[in-house]
Amino acid sequence: MQEQMIDLRGDCERCFGLCCVALPFSASADFALDKPAGKPCPNLRDDHRCGIHTKLRAEGFTGCTVYDCFGAGQKVSQITFGGRDRRTAPPAEARLMLDVFPVVRQLHELLWYLTEALTLTAARPVHADLRRLLERTEALTLGTAEDLAVLDVSAHRQDVNVLLLRTSELVRAGIGGKKKNRRGADLMGARLRGADLRGATLRGAYLIAADLTGADLRGADLIGADLRDADLTDADLTGAFFVTQPQLNAARGSAGTRLPDSVTRPAHWTARL
Repeated sequence: MQEQMIDLRGDCERCFGLCCVALPFSASADFALDKPAGKPCPNLRDDHRCGIHTKLRAEGFTGCTVYDCFGAGQKVSQITFGGRDRRTAPPAEARLMLDVFPVVRQLHELLWYLTEALTLTAARPVHADLRRLLERTEALTLGTAEDLAVLDVSAHRQDVNVLLLRTSELVRAGIGGKKKNRRGADLMGARLRGADLRGATLRGAYLIAADLTGADLRGADLIGADLRDADLTDADLTGAFFVTQPQLNAARGSAGTRLPDSVTRPAHWTARL
């Protein structure tokens, strides 16, 4: 599955630092300073690389370490704008690049979920519909910059979400035991050590700083769950679906945390061992 997802991961070597310019951030625990949208981060070098990439956490830029554009950066840089550097482009075109990037990023996130859904055997009854919507979403990402800039992504996301919800129902129906519904729940700081969350829906749940040490999350739906600083030490996420790399990068875990095949173990989880 990771090979299928390869084009849906950020490749900074083929991007012109779009996320470091287009996106805003505010001074907080995640960012050391304020930066408005459209203004280059002061750490962005002339070669479009981050000047403090190897020490982002130490310098107060944890938010950068948990971000992934799902491959939108290289798509916009190399395909939408044909490899043209925003710094040498006419001002109007440079602004358009920054407007288009967040749109394509949202579409690529949807492509991640749709691609994963097509690998889930239990979702076979909706595979044909998922495939059609995946092809439609990919076609949208290949539109002109002008079309992308005015695209109603919210409407398209709603269409995708209908199928993703059906996918979730089909997958979780095959998991035994009583399945908890924690969709959108406020579980910030919750004590869920060793909790049985098999087949649970945690869609959009707030799990910030929750203690999930040793929790059983097998077959759980984690789409949109906020896992910032959640403790996943020795938790079992085998078969959990709609999990993204940014979610895990924002959490804490250990060498004993069991993960689905679609993601990789964050380096900072084992760095302290």
